[in-house]
Amino acid sequence: MTNRFVHSAFAVVAFFNLCSVARSDGSAAIGDERRQPNIVFILADDLGYGDVQCLNPERGKITTPHMDRLASQGMTFTDAHTTSSVCTPTRYGVLTGRYNWRTHLQNGVLWGYSTPLIAKDRLTVAGLLQESGYHTACIGKWHLGLAMPTADGKEANKQGSNVDWNGVISDSPVHHGFDYYYGISASLDMPPYIYIENDQFVGQCTTKKTFLRKGLAHADFEAVDVLPNLGKKTAEFIAQQTADVPFFVYVPLTSPHTPIAPTQEWIGKSGLGKYGDFVMQTDDVIGQIIHAIDATGLSEKTIVIVTSDNGCSKAAKISELEALGHYPSAHLRGSKADLWDGGHRVPFFVRWPSIIEAGSQCAQTICQTDLMATCADLLGAALPAGAGEDSVSFLPALSGKPIVCSRNGVIHHSISGHFAYRHGKWKLLLARGSGGWTAPREAAAAKNGSPIAQLYDMENDPGEKTNLYESHPKVTARLLKMLEDDITNGRSTNGPALKNDVSAINLWKSRKQKEQ
Repeated sequence: MTNRFVHSAFAVVAFFNLCSVARSDGSAAIGDERRQPNIVFILADDLGYGDVQCLNPERGKITTPHMDRLASQGMTFTDAHTTSSVCTPTRYGVLTGRYNWRTHLQNGVLWGYSTPLIAKDRLTVAGLLQESGYHTACIGKWHLGLAMPTADGKEANKQGSNVDWNGVISDSPVHHGFDYYYGISASLDMPPYIYIENDQFVGQCTTKKTFLRKGLAHADFEAVDVLPNLGKKTAEFIAQQTADVPFFVYVPLTSPHTPIAPTQEWIGKSGLGKYGDFVMQTDDVIGQIIHAIDATGLSEKTIVIVTSDNGCSKAAKISELEALGHYPSAHLRGSKADLWDGGHRVPFFVRWPSIIEAGSQCAQTICQTDLMATCADLLGAALPAGAGEDSVSFLPALSGKPIVCSRNGVIHHSISGHFAYRHGKWKLLLARGSGGWTAPREAAAAKNGSPIAQLYDMENDPGEKTNLYESHPKVTARLLKMLEDDITNGRSTNGPALKNDVSAINLWKSRKQKEQ
């Protein structure tokens, strides 16, 4: 990908969010003979937009040959977003096609012993595909809560001291549409440090270890082994598949999230410290998975998607990386946890050789909730009224066509629960500052006299430097009304009004509420 493209893509704003009230005809365009393709969805953890070389050729210093090659073989979406700028909420959106803040999770993330966030009766992408005859698997970091077995019959406590390691997990990925699961309960720095296979722990936690956080662990569990193990397990699963049964494998990797733990063979490779090394190893594991697909001879009928759950984390020591010439958020402002685009605009590559033109790009705005509707479109199926309520099919875009949808815009959410709304070139942030970890935070921004909200023209100001909130009241009012309607209706797409899981959602999280 050339530098010329990366910058020109942001000028194609007339192509942004090309939506109207109509159903996508993407499945018809694909043709019956090409429906039910295999789907491999790889979700990196805390990989910034600018961490991929082909997306950040001038200010990116990390070598990522496998993602670069994937981009050259398929399509690059340059305006793809997560539903949130942190882990758990994004994963909920990917699998359900629904925004996380419609649940009780209004801010923050779950922990290793947390109870399930996905309701048992809620359709997931895996469930949709499973019902259509797909063999489904999840290999990696779950981080959506588990119903762990306990010795006292109560919920697992925060220390895990009452967990029955020999018991059966009564609510796990295999209860949400996956035929097979292998991975860990939450982030790699959250206990318990033990693998899970299907609905059981692989062994017992008999000791304690510290991977940033101290907690119960299996004696043989080491953080440095997890990424290569997940890559190996995924490759093995793919190697076992045949052309007779379509498969879906969701691969939520644990890297380059903390603990930043590259294996010995990767240490020093990047010249940028352990974070750069870990990104390179993450890219290599992605390459191993793609190689496994190609080795089966099924690459022509397999959709591969590689993306990230949010932007780069402060734990990567961003200022030190920038001093060495590497900018993890590229030209974007902010990083993980923030409302600014550096928090939630992420790499998004799609390869499908029989359909997608090699080396193509798309500047249309998409959201990771869109996986659900896209899969339904692939199957030629209609989603139930109570499923995928924030999901729009991007299938037409894979053939170079406009995305047709009934959704006005995309809603962004930060770690602290602050909201933002993107509609066309305009982006409204209901926060004085970053809404996350980047300065200025809300208290400091209020002290500095910053306005209660922010409005940016993303066509002319993708770095979100010039706040137009006070000079464009009509634009602000229009976007705010759209956001309020999307919340009140329980959905952002066409369909019957639904209820959120909570009775009230607070739009204005700043210390001083909206000015009257």
